[in-house]
Amino acid sequence: MTIDYSKDAIATRAIHAGQEPDPMTGAVVPPIYMTSTFKQPHVGQPINGYDYSRSINPTRNVFDEQLASIEGGKHALAFSSGLAAIDVVLRSILRPGDRVMLGNDVYGGTYRLLSKVFVPWGVEITTVDVSDLAAVNKAINSESFKLIWIETPSNPLLAITDIEATAAIAHEHGITVVVDNTFASPALQHPLELGADIVAYSTTKYIGGHSDVVGGAVVTNDDDLAAQFAFLQNSAGAVPSPFDSWIQIRGLKTLPLRMQRHSENAMAIARHLESLKGKGIDEVWYPGLESHPGHEIAARQMHGGFGGMISVQLMGGKAAATKFAESTRLFTLAESLGGVESLIEHPGAMTHASVAGTANEVPDNLVRLSVGIEDANDLIADLDQALAATLAE
Repeated sequence: MTIDYSKDAIATRAIHAGQEPDPMTGAVVPPIYMTSTFKQPHVGQPINGYDYSRSINPTRNVFDEQLASIEGGKHALAFSSGLAAIDVVLRSILRPGDRVMLGNDVYGGTYRLLSKVFVPWGVEITTVDVSDLAAVNKAINSESFKLIWIETPSNPLLAITDIEATAAIAHEHGITVVVDNTFASPALQHPLELGADIVAYSTTKYIGGHSDVVGGAVVTNDDDLAAQFAFLQNSAGAVPSPFDSWIQIRGLKTLPLRMQRHSENAMAIARHLESLKGKGIDEVWYPGLESHPGHEIAARQMHGGFGGMISVQLMGGKAAATKFAESTRLFTLAESLGGVESLIEHPGAMTHASVAGTANEVPDNLVRLSVGIEDANDLIADLDQALAATLAE
């Protein structure tokens, strides 16, 4: 019997949704069904629909149910990477001649996929500051759009978009709204409740949470869209393995707890770095700071914290940013984000190199911090010594 956890809090749903003990053994942890195929008792009559693991797998189904419950969505589908999930969303909705409104600050891989794969296919892109409702309105009144792609907080400048207001404008014109919610995670923000049609994730990040798995997911309440996503998921086959799904099930169980610590640490670090403006630090971008231009919107649509991502612009340009990123002891110089360990990177040369020379180009003095769950004072001390080393150059 499936138990309804919809009225329970997120922390409860994260642990219990889809996690009923195995009826055969009573195991409280879902089994890993490491099988490619399933025995059928009669020709063309698989047991409970299980015929082949590309199409359907019990472990992946558990993760889908768990994520949908936490997101507050009807359908969740897991993929082998965040970009695989994005690709399926785009191919399900777009056709040659359609136009996408793309935020002017997005993950470099999203921009690369659209500009290098979909544009040659005939899809058109208009880059807009989607955090500016006036700019969104102006663009909609000037061109015809099929889809608006939003990141909030955005990657890497942490711009905040009012999801509810933007979705209302978009829906007046029949435009589909997709929110990449990777930075916030479903523990802090629920775009479907705010009017978005689709939520996309790189589950590699906060959902997995331990830098040991690559995955993606899409969540929607729309039955037709979910059917289209499922068709392409099966037809193209970019699905996570049962083991990857199990790793993400485990990660998702502690997501609310981890996001609380990520957010607390990031807030402490952001405030400290802001106090150093003019002393090697040029600008600090974190939506939890009252000085952030999107703080009020973030406080309204994010709940329980502002996430673990901070971006910092260094005085001294690219050379200072590079030196700072290479001088930390606890912050590991690496791409990706959302793990329990703190990471640091130079977006212009690393995750966002693909947007160089475009409207989405990031400042060359920018450093992005993925704040982990270590002791906040140790992390602050590490950044202080890295800044001192940078200034000593």
